[in-house]
Amino acid sequence: MVIVKKLDKFIAKQFGLLFFGTFFICQFILMMQFLWKYVDELIGKGLSMDVLAQFFWYMGLMLVPQALPLAILLSSLITFGNLGESSELTAIKAAGISLMQAFRSLIVLVVFIAFGSFYFQNVIGPNANMSFSRLLLSMKQKSPELEIPEGVFYDGIPGCNLYVQKKDLETGKLYGIMIYKMTNSYEDAAIILADSGMLQSTAEKKHLLLTLHSGEWFENMRSQQVMRGTGVPYRRETFVKKTILLDFDSDFNVADASSLSNNAKAKSVRQIGLDIDSLTHVYDSIGRNFYTEARQTRYAAPSLPKADSLRAVKMASTQTFSFDSIYGRLTADKKLTAVDHALGQVRDEMNELDFKGMLTADGDRLIRLHEIEAINKFSVALQCILFFFIGAPLGAIIRKGGLGVPVIISVLVFIVFFIFDNSGYRMARIGEWTIWFGKTISLAVLTPLAVFFTYKANNDSVVFNIDFYRNLFMKLLGLRMKRSVSRKEVIINDPAYEDDARELERINVEITDYAREHNLLLAPNVVKVFFKYSPDHTIEDIDGRMETVIEDLSNTKDKQLLALLNDYPFMAVKAHTRPFERKWLNIAAAVVVPVGVFLYLRMWRFRLRLLHDLKVVKQTNDAIIRRVGEMKNGGA
Repeated sequence: MVIVKKLDKFIAKQFGLLFFGTFFICQFILMMQFLWKYVDELIGKGLSMDVLAQFFWYMGLMLVPQALPLAILLSSLITFGNLGESSELTAIKAAGISLMQAFRSLIVLVVFIAFGSFYFQNVIGPNANMSFSRLLLSMKQKSPELEIPEGVFYDGIPGCNLYVQKKDLETGKLYGIMIYKMTNSYEDAAIILADSGMLQSTAEKKHLLLTLHSGEWFENMRSQQVMRGTGVPYRRETFVKKTILLDFDSDFNVADASSLSNNAKAKSVRQIGLDIDSLTHVYDSIGRNFYTEARQTRYAAPSLPKADSLRAVKMASTQTFSFDSIYGRLTADKKLTAVDHALGQVRDEMNELDFKGMLTADGDRLIRLHEIEAINKFSVALQCILFFFIGAPLGAIIRKGGLGVPVIISVLVFIVFFIFDNSGYRMARIGEWTIWFGKTISLAVLTPLAVFFTYKANNDSVVFNIDFYRNLFMKLLGLRMKRSVSRKEVIINDPAYEDDARELERINVEITDYAREHNLLLAPNVVKVFFKYSPDHTIEDIDGRMETVIEDLSNTKDKQLLALLNDYPFMAVKAHTRPFERKWLNIAAAVVVPVGVFLYLRMWRFRLRLLHDLKVVKQTNDAIIRRVGEMKNGGA
């Protein structure tokens, strides 16, 4: 029996409330982004509210599978960020409950959401996609809403270019009308000029009734030209009032969905499998027909009688033919005819091959699109689980709730995912990459990231500690911070001044011996650095003892001593000896020449810096020894 604990209910409730909120936010953002793609199809068409409502409804249904992973990523980030920020996550771990145990209720919810995403894509999504595609096709075929501007030619009416100098918005009358009415071609265009007019739509909204006043009609009658060489008939008509009927279908008609039968997104996994088999069978048959036709027509051996065949074989085995010599014996006219005939055959062959290649390329593209969509239904469902194992551990690591840092991290993760997913889709669609590789490259890139974050969060490892990365960056570049020793408000034990002074004297002697023995000004030996390293712990020992003295003397109340303590540098105790701790890493760095050169120069720089630091330490030691002596003798 599965026991649901109060902690599971608490975390599931926190996640559920955030999930519903972030889902609608992500859905709205995706819909706005998707809307910009088709905004040209909506503006100026005079679409009714029910058509627009259907458009947004089907668009929303199509984008649900894409909004689910984003909502899971953002809600899991905020959930565990809130728990970490309010120290509830610390209390959970203090109670002996691991992070994976805290995840278990949400893992079950996310798995159910993933299955729901797949069901949605396989059952509801195809119908929504087909309805949306059909509606979009109908909107593209609909004529734009009639809105005639002033002072420019308007081409929204099929077969006409209409110019209106001025229009009266109250009465609807048009003034200074010029119409270019095309019939068969621009040469047969009719030009109509009128002082005023009125444009109205018929009751069935299939035509426009244009009533013109006080105008002229000019028209070429080229179609009535009877004899070659005679002039083109021309017609001119002056009218007081004239009525013209123009075709203009302003009604919204639902388009036929037969042209959308190859839309892979409007099919379930089972339908995609059946259609792939059908498409493969059809285009394989086309390819076999092309192959059979080529063998029978262009590459078939000519049929000769048996005697002629034997004679041709015998001549071919005993004689050598030269096409250049045969071509050279032809006359100039026959050479030109032969070349033209050969070029014509080559052009015909190339055109036929291009046409056949276009047919087979279309078939391959359709099959690839169906295979991509079949894999996409599974990959989008897996994104829900993957994004949870990125968002939840990140929330536990950064411990920041709200919509600030989580939104920024979610956007960055989604950008990385989108770049790989979109690139893989495009490369798979054009056939540059295999289908499975193109559609799974985004999951393959982010899966190690999810494993890494989950491991780090479960082990309370440092990942986003700014101080850690700052110190690491400064260490790599050889940068260091300035020492800051200030006077303590409460001092429990006074410093052992005389013991510290004697220790500093011993350190000065060791520093002098070390500098003379190692000669830090010279370049280090390459063989000893990378291949035959011998341990050098002298500087480590000196630095440790010096830090002990500094810690003891920091309990003093003397301002001069405190100022002198701040003169001590932070010494790098190993960087001047070898690049890495492990021997095999040093050998590998030496083999990779650019890396080895960089590390060698970096180590030489640390040797020179160490020499300078030792001089500063020795000078500071002498100053502190003198000051301790003054304090012993009662000096201020």
